[in-house]
Amino acid sequence: MTQLTRRGFVQSSLAAVGAGVFAAPHIARAKSPNDKLAVAVVGAGGRGSSHVSAFLNDQRTEITYIVDADEKNGQSKCDSVEKKQGFRPKFVRDMREAFDDKSVDIVSTATPNHWHALCGIWAMQAGKDAYVEKPVCQTIQEGRALITAARKYNKMCQVGTQCRSSKAVMAAVDFINEGGVGDVKFARGLCYKRRKSIGALGDYKVPESCDFSLWSGPATYTDPKVTRPKFHYDWHWQRHYGNGDLGNQGPHQTDIARWGLGLDRHPNKIVSYGGRLGYKAERNDPNYVDAGDTPNTIVSLYDYGDKFITFETRGLSVDKSQDEELNKLFQSDSGNKIGVVWYGSDGYVVQLSYNHCIAYNKDFEVIKEFKGGDDHFTNFVDACVSRNMEDLNADVEVGHLSAAMSHLGNISYYVGEENKVSVDSLRSELSRIESLDDNVATLDRTVKHLEDNGVDLEKYPLALGPYLEFDPKQEVFKNNEAANEQLRREYRSEFTCPTAENV
Repeated sequence: MTQLTRRGFVQSSLAAVGAGVFAAPHIARAKSPNDKLAVAVVGAGGRGSSHVSAFLNDQRTEITYIVDADEKNGQSKCDSVEKKQGFRPKFVRDMREAFDDKSVDIVSTATPNHWHALCGIWAMQAGKDAYVEKPVCQTIQEGRALITAARKYNKMCQVGTQCRSSKAVMAAVDFINEGGVGDVKFARGLCYKRRKSIGALGDYKVPESCDFSLWSGPATYTDPKVTRPKFHYDWHWQRHYGNGDLGNQGPHQTDIARWGLGLDRHPNKIVSYGGRLGYKAERNDPNYVDAGDTPNTIVSLYDYGDKFITFETRGLSVDKSQDEELNKLFQSDSGNKIGVVWYGSDGYVVQLSYNHCIAYNKDFEVIKEFKGGDDHFTNFVDACVSRNMEDLNADVEVGHLSAAMSHLGNISYYVGEENKVSVDSLRSELSRIESLDDNVATLDRTVKHLEDNGVDLEKYPLALGPYLEFDPKQEVFKNNEAANEQLRREYRSEFTCPTAENV
């Protein structure tokens, strides 16, 4: 595929918004050049702290609102902002109060995942530019609605995939595109990241300081309402609110993998296998039921026709990894491995961290290194000032394509969750799937990892999802209605996320 320039990519996405939807005319800012852009930060947790720091450190912005359903967290964040900023932002529980304030220019959201799309859409409908954390949406349908809203209201919408602003990754992608390691058609994304069990499935109290209705927002109530011991953060591992590590860490690496391969489209075929495994063995309790229901081990294969991406997620201990080639490329045989490997005809390029990449020849000798980061929030504010969508390093459509990879991989797993198979059967099935990866070798490495962590795969077998065919333009599955049902979700009436044609 011809590598698109950012200008060409944005122009093509504008054209794809659809008949009957037109970009709203830009209204000139009434403020003087010396006035600061007013920011409402939605979500006062750990990631929200990073948003706060970024806007406090940018001389062009000031934080006028902190929004959080949990008043304890929100007021604490207001305290810290007041100390550094010199005046206290207003705290509100309901984001709509901040959106109704015409003085607010920017909304920056670090809510739980199930809120991302609706928060961004509401913000842009209210005339604000929006910075939305990854994954930019909870469903593929929501992602398309976000893109349409950004185009219709002519708003800047940046996604929190910070590597798009990394000098090291930019240089590495340029090196790949210039033929630095020959012809590159395959990439492997890794999220080898230790995640402990989140505690037993049960019935737990909502924190007294939290408005559960506002926290839940678009997500329907479950019975019991809270089934995890730790209310904040551990929602990541419950599919009703989060997306597991394939949708948490994954959008960073899927985004980089696509970028290096020049893929500005969805895959044609997807299949995943995995499970939530190992926690019974860790606790030596065969009756233990973890409160999480997202897979902690999942391998997803993405076929683009001419190119291919494999993404591997491992949540159990990754110390003393047995993956010899990956150990060489990441220069470590233990600990987390989070990054991307591009496989070229003449060598490899590896993204080791947000600000460090290495190129190797076929003998694993280093031929070039790339270092340096940058500020993704600064890039967003630059675009808010210039009013030029092409200035965004991670426009909402870029974020949508990367989030969709995570969703597609999870959908294959969820639809096939009860299809438990033996290792031999799985090996046989994978050997029949055309791939630019060695599917069986990747499976065997995954099996060795699980066995090293005490998982009895005869007693607790892996699940194999269906091999899904996807229409990249229509954004629907061609061969599986159960999978199509997971392209959207049920909402509470007050918090319904609109479809693209209704934004």
